[in-house]
Amino acid sequence: MHKDERARGEAAARRGDPAGTSRTEDHLSGRLLDGRYRVGPRIARGGMASVYEAVDTRLDRTVAVKVMHPGLGDATTQEDSFARRFVREAKAAAGLSHPNVVAVYDQGRDEAGDGTTYLVMEYVPGHTLRDTITKEAPMSPERALAILDPVLSALGSAHRAGLIHRDVKPENVLIADDGRIKVADFGLAKAVSAETQHTATNGVLIGTVSYLAPELVVEQRADARADVYAAGVILFELLTGTKPHTGETPIAVAYRHVHHDVPPPSSVVPGLPAYVDALVARATTRDPSLRPADATVLLHHVHRVAQALHDGVREDPELVADLLPSARSVDGDTTPEPVGSLLAQAPGLLPAPTAPRAGTATRDTDGERTSVIPASAASPAERTARRPRQGAAPAAVAARPGPDGDHNGPGAAGAHGAGRRRSRRGLVLTLVVALVLAGLGAAGYWFGWGRYTSTPGVVGLEQAAAETKLDDAGLGATIEEVHSDNVAAGHVVSTDPRPGARILPGDDVTLTVSLGPEVYDVPDLAGLTVEDAEQSLAEVRMVLGRQVERWSETVPKGRVIRSRPAFGTDAAKALPVDTAVAVVVSKGRKPIKVGSWAGRDAEKLEKTLEGRGLQVKVVDTEYSDDVPQGHVISHTPKAGSTLYRGDEVELVVSKGPELVTVPSVRYSSTSSAVEKLEDLGFKVKKERASIYLSGQVAWDTEPGSGARVRKGSTIILYVV
Repeated sequence: MHKDERARGEAAARRGDPAGTSRTEDHLSGRLLDGRYRVGPRIARGGMASVYEAVDTRLDRTVAVKVMHPGLGDATTQEDSFARRFVREAKAAAGLSHPNVVAVYDQGRDEAGDGTTYLVMEYVPGHTLRDTITKEAPMSPERALAILDPVLSALGSAHRAGLIHRDVKPENVLIADDGRIKVADFGLAKAVSAETQHTATNGVLIGTVSYLAPELVVEQRADARADVYAAGVILFELLTGTKPHTGETPIAVAYRHVHHDVPPPSSVVPGLPAYVDALVARATTRDPSLRPADATVLLHHVHRVAQALHDGVREDPELVADLLPSARSVDGDTTPEPVGSLLAQAPGLLPAPTAPRAGTATRDTDGERTSVIPASAASPAERTARRPRQGAAPAAVAARPGPDGDHNGPGAAGAHGAGRRRSRRGLVLTLVVALVLAGLGAAGYWFGWGRYTSTPGVVGLEQAAAETKLDDAGLGATIEEVHSDNVAAGHVVSTDPRPGARILPGDDVTLTVSLGPEVYDVPDLAGLTVEDAEQSLAEVRMVLGRQVERWSETVPKGRVIRSRPAFGTDAAKALPVDTAVAVVVSKGRKPIKVGSWAGRDAEKLEKTLEGRGLQVKVVDTEYSDDVPQGHVISHTPKAGSTLYRGDEVELVVSKGPELVTVPSVRYSSTSSAVEKLEDLGFKVKKERASIYLSGQVAWDTEPGSGARVRKGSTIILYVV
């Protein structure tokens, strides 16, 4: 597969690339996973899992399903840690509610099938930040910071929740078609604690070496500052189009991260403001104690630099000095060091770069390596950085005896006088040097420490109480509000600077205050088209769920009849973002098929049709020798037509056969009697009466006179 195609395929699970050659079919395509997820084409494949486009049949929405490769989830093997990573990724990302984090919907194991372990994620159509870097970098600082802003916002949300990402890289930053930026793949994410701030798993160090912080390589420890380092490397790439450190092997790259500073971006792209260089230096300094404490703090610095760029400021020495990392105190010395020598490491932190052993790295689909470096690559002794002492006290000035060693010999007075003069000059010089050093030390202490105060801890307090505490400490407050599922509304989520950090008296502390969980009410969708309903839900950050079609006599076809949860009910209020709302959609008026109703009982048919909403009208009654009385002879409209509720059906009902009264013909002439009966529609059969003379006179009939007989019947005429 072409390198660009691999790059597109690596994150297709989250970005939903609808086209392209990265999609393939395999044995899982078309399968119903866990009785719920209809698996479609494979859109990415990595060393641990493959990702498929799928449809959630329960909520009727497109999702991305990450399926672990067979065998990696076997509990009897060492690779069971990968299955645990699946579970950890689901719990880590599902615990975050942030617009810039790819949502994780579900995680499970298909016990009814072959035990496939899977993870269900948000389907994000678009591309990765790697694609953007390839096409646009180097880019302007304004554009680079605008891209980094939502990335840091997402990481800051994770850091506030006690999570570190541990694999921040452009391939895990997704840019949707509508411009939204999301951070994905919390597969290495882990809760931060004193026992768990490690990245080593089963004796190996897992991560992408181009973005590994030095402490990850040296100590196998990670906290939020490791994510800050990776974000700083991404900023360098956005500004320059290149990675700061390269090498032939993963260990060689890791070696350079430990022993070499990230160069200033202006060394690659001349003309960048110095404060942009300082921002990159602050984020990527090799000493984690000098980096911003977490992504939220780095985001604050990014906003300051972005504002300077927006205002057209080209030079700002104060901003540069404030952003540049300051050296830690060494033997009481707090004098700032130049950026290039801030974190000088003793040689030998890592062994010399050598070719990696088999299995030490896994290539992602975009060509970037997620390295698996043996945790023993650096010995304990090699993990301890040795910092050189930063100076020594000046040597003392002392008088030396004369060449003969006798202080009282000839010329001793001159020698003593010269010696005393030299001693006095030496004493004065020593006092001057001491005063200068004291002044420098005092100035260094004042500018480096003494003039600062500490940020009080106000996290968890109500906003008013926090502002009062800051005011008592001589500090101001600015307020930023965010939604939080974990912190009650009106309480402080975090501060910038963080609690205990240095701050100048009178400066402002940014309080991030919780708005509580981000919730919305289901809007009234009745009467809207499906597209308008989806847009209305998107405005309140909900999604359109299952669509069920129903006949409706009042709602036009294609419009929403009602929603579930129903608008205005308690169940439809204060729902979290991304809630799926099902709708019932009208299929229009229900058609009624006209059958062949001739010969059916008219009264029963009328009741049936009226029950179906039709109007019935008997328009005529007719005699019928074939249709019984009270039954339908014909109807309008004809069979096969289509009616709707309220339409009218016309019936012609039978009166049965027509009956005629047999007349009295006694004593009439035979010919006259026959004529009379035939005129009435009867058939006549002549027979002799019991007394027969000539047959010319009618005597009687059968049936007898007065009887009602069906027209056309045969009448027997008895003649005498």
